[in-house]
Amino acid sequence: MTWWPRSLLSRLLMIVLLGLLLANALTLSLLMYERISSARSVMLGNLEYDVATSVAILDRLPAAERPMWLNMLGRGNYHYLLSTGQSGEYPTAWRSKDTAHSLEAALGTHYALKINAIPGPQEHLQAHLQLKDGQPLTIDVKPRLTPIANWLPFVLCAQLALLLICSWFAVRQAVRPLTVFTHAIESLDPTTLSANPMAENGPAEVRYAARAFNAMQARIKGYLKERAQILAAISHDLQTPITRMKLRAEMADQPELRDKLLLDLEEMTHLVREGIAYARASENLEEKFSRIDLNAFIDSVVCDYVDVGKRVSFTPAPQPVALITHPQALRRILTNLIDNALKFAGSAELVLNTTPHDRVEIVLTDTGPGIPAEELEAVLQPFYRVESSRNRETGGTGLGLAITQQLVQQLRGQLWLVNREPQGLEVRIHLPTAR
Repeated sequence: MTWWPRSLLSRLLMIVLLGLLLANALTLSLLMYERISSARSVMLGNLEYDVATSVAILDRLPAAERPMWLNMLGRGNYHYLLSTGQSGEYPTAWRSKDTAHSLEAALGTHYALKINAIPGPQEHLQAHLQLKDGQPLTIDVKPRLTPIANWLPFVLCAQLALLLICSWFAVRQAVRPLTVFTHAIESLDPTTLSANPMAENGPAEVRYAARAFNAMQARIKGYLKERAQILAAISHDLQTPITRMKLRAEMADQPELRDKLLLDLEEMTHLVREGIAYARASENLEEKFSRIDLNAFIDSVVCDYVDVGKRVSFTPAPQPVALITHPQALRRILTNLIDNALKFAGSAELVLNTTPHDRVEIVLTDTGPGIPAEELEAVLQPFYRVESSRNRETGGTGLGLAITQQLVQQLRGQLWLVNREPQGLEVRIHLPTAR
């Protein structure tokens, strides 16, 4: 059904509003029907009494005085004529038939009454009779409904607007907690421990649901923190036996075996250090906020690579960019990405752009092999590597991009990986300029 609204707010609003409109229309129809019926009954009753009285007065007056009384006895929708009037058929319209029945009830027992309809755009009928002295008398009647007050349409429009406003407010109050829960769930990132609890206010059901959500969020944070602590503890405790193994390997008599053992132990040391770095990156940053010139900051990082002969270039933003952030965390992000680009492509290019809504964009590109499109998100998970090889020179530890992703989230930023054409990888980082 293409006409059916897609949002829950629109659907509930349409259902409630249509229900209220139908109920209101039914009530109004019944009230109008009762009003019209009552008004018609009163009008016809008054017509019977007034016509009977007027005809009796004219019948008793001398013929010469009757013309002077015609205007006084006439009313807005009927008057009297001292003539035979017009002929025609008996009325068939329902208002004219009711009027004819009332005239017959009032005069039919005393006079020979003949009633006929007069053709025309408006309902019109005449009742013909003869007074006792033989003079003809015609009662000319134009039946009409009781007029509606001029203010009634404005009241109905105001009532409709009030129904619409009340319906929208009620439905919004019902749907708003769902929107709040949706935003809270979207902001709940299992890869970071930083999350804001929901406000526990509103109706009792909403408070209970928010309390349950906050408890669930706290449990998830506890599990993540425990996992990070276990990883950090294991990685830290492994450093001592690895150091002892290095010492013993250096004392080996066979040089070829010694070199292989030292290489394996060096890879284990690197993996342990990356594990500790990943565990620390998942925790809230203890570093203080500082205000930096982002152009100068990135340029200093790039110059450190250029000084040792690495092919790294930087295109600064046209104007100075001030950023309030954690400098060491940002430096770790940039070095991780540059090291990754140098490892797979041998070069890296950085560009700094400004974007609307008080955000900056850091773009890093390389000309390496890139990443399969179906694995662009998976590589941001810890210990995931595109290559199945466990060789550090080709596969690494699988923690570099995961650490970078966590640090970007700690800085309230976003990170995207995009493949370039014909080859290469592009990394985009958006960071808020304000704290």
